[in-house]
This record gives sequence, structure tokens and C-alpha cells, in this order.
Amino acid sequence: MKKVFLVLIALALAFFFIPSQEPAYSWGFFAHKKINRMAIFTLPSEMMGFYKQHIEYITEHAVDPDKRRYANEDEAPRHYIDIDHYGEYAFDSVPKFWKNAVKKYSEDTLKAYGIVPWHIEKMVYRLTEAFKQENLDLILHYSADLGHYIADSHVPLHTTENYNGQMTNQKGIHGFWESRIPEMKSDGYDYFVGKAKYIDKPINKAWETVKASHAAVDSVLKFEAALNAKYSPDKKYSFENRGATLMKVYSKEYTEDYDKMIAGMVERRMRTAIITVGSLWYTAWVNAGKPDLNRFGSKEVSDSLKKANAAEEELWKTGKTKVVKGHDD
Repeated sequence: MKKVFLVLIALALAFFFIPSQEPAYSWGFFAHKKINRMAIFTLPSEMMGFYKQHIEYITEHAVDPDKRRYANEDEAPRHYIDIDHYGEYAFDSVPKFWKNAVKKYSEDTLKAYGIVPWHIEKMVYRLTEAFKQENLDLILHYSADLGHYIADSHVPLHTTENYNGQMTNQKGIHGFWESRIPEMKSDGYDYFVGKAKYIDKPINKAWETVKASHAAVDSVLKFEAALNAKYSPDKKYSFENRGATLMKVYSKEYTEDYDKMIAGMVERRMRTAIITVGSLWYTAWVNAGKPDLNRFGSKEVSDSLKKANAAEEELWKTGKTKVVKGHDD
């Protein structure tokens, strides 16, 4: 009887002391890879053959920017923008263009509260230049990275200072929304999102995306708070094996109920991210003069890029426990 009692006590304490899901700074590795991979199928035939040939690179390296956060202190602000820091009418007061924003707020302030829309514009420019130079390494590198930042801008919690519910006693909602839900539900998602379209002004598209994401923040938080009030901790959470680690996660029942309450929001934002990624890849290619990608033939990435990727991977593995400033879960 004593042993049973001790086991029950241990299980109860586990709900509070066993780590929950690993930090998921942006969609989680699973969703980022899926978004980049599916974006390839939105491209026109002149591009799709090339991207399909390198589909594994584009997929696997979709998560490089998150890994880079542990080694580069300038990386974190590129993934989000706390637009609510700038007031109730921030979308009217924050300049769309970087130079004007720096003049109004200073570069240090902008970086302190995130720069994702401006960084998306910069990455489109870099990818355009890579196409012009017909540089295979840079085309693949910038394509994978651009897809990551675009996907991040589609996450509501990447647009608010209350990014992990820490201000409303909802800590953990960040990883719940962008990792737990897609990992559990994505097999049933509809990934047929249409064909990539040319985007005349990428900076406008980036801001449009941030605005749409921010409009959903209240729903993300309020619905979870309402659902939380109906669940006891032992029903809200469960345990799953992740490799050799027993992880505390949001239960399947809780996840299903929340997904219904937000009417499949995660799938909708994921679908929109996919078509936007494809469209901005396509835009960069068009702006570069539509270079013939077939001329690369079966050429693969260079040894120098492989070495750089390997070095980045090592830094990530050794730095995973490092606290990263800026939307650190």
C-alpha cells in the first residue's frame, strides 16, 4: 500500500516538475520542414524541377535559423516582432520601411522587439541576388532560410510581447500552438494551396502577414484560457516518450478540443505560410530575370557549404541548453 501511495505522489509531482515539451521557437522543427517542403509544389515548372532535385536540402535546412540562435546573438530578433509594444495603433505608427523605422525608434529598439517583416524583405533581396549570380549554394541557403522567416511571421504568438502566455498565466501555449497541434493533426491537413504568384512588394506582403497573425492573438489566448478552466491538470497533460526522455505534453483530448475552438487556425496559418513561401521564392526568381535553373543539372551543394552546415549543427548540439534572448520559451 505504501508503494502505491509513493507512486501516486511521484506521478502527481511529475505534472509540475518533469519538463514539458522542448522549446519550439517557431513552428517547431516538424512544421518548418513541412512548410518548406510543400512550398516547392506551388512553384511553376521552370522552378519546380530544380527545387524538387534539392527537396531534401530545402526541407532539412528549414530549421537552420532556429539552430543558429544559439550561436548568433543577432539571430533571435529575425523571427518575430512584438508589434503591440508600439501601442494600440502600431500598424499605423510603425513605418513599413526599415530606414524610416530606424529613424523613428532606433535600430537597438527595433531589434529588442523583433524585426521579422524587414528581415523577410532583406532575405528576398539576397535570394534575388543569388539567382542573378547563379550561385547554387546561396540559392539553396537563402531559399531555406527565407521559408523559415516567412513561416514564423504566420504565427500569432510571434507578434506579441505575451509570446508564451507568460503575462496571462498561460506559459507553454507557444509550443502548444505551433508544435503540439501540427505534430498531432497535420496528417489530416490539406496542403493543396494553389500556385505561387508574383508579389510586387514583398515588404507589404510581410506586413500584411504580421497584421493577420496579430489579429488572431486574442483568440489564441482567450480560447485556451477558457478551455483551461474546464480541465484539471491530470486531464490537460499527459506523458509521451520522446526518444529516451519522458516528456510532459498537452493531452490529445485537450489538443483536439482547443483545435476545434480555434476552428483549425493552425492549419489555416500553415497553408497560408506555404503559398507565401512559394510566392516569394518565385518573386525573387522573376526579379532576377528568370535564370534557367536547368543549367545546374545534377550539381550538388559545395563541400564548403556542407562543412559550414556541419559546423552550425555542432554549435547547435553543444549550445542547446543556452538561454536565448528574445521569445525564449
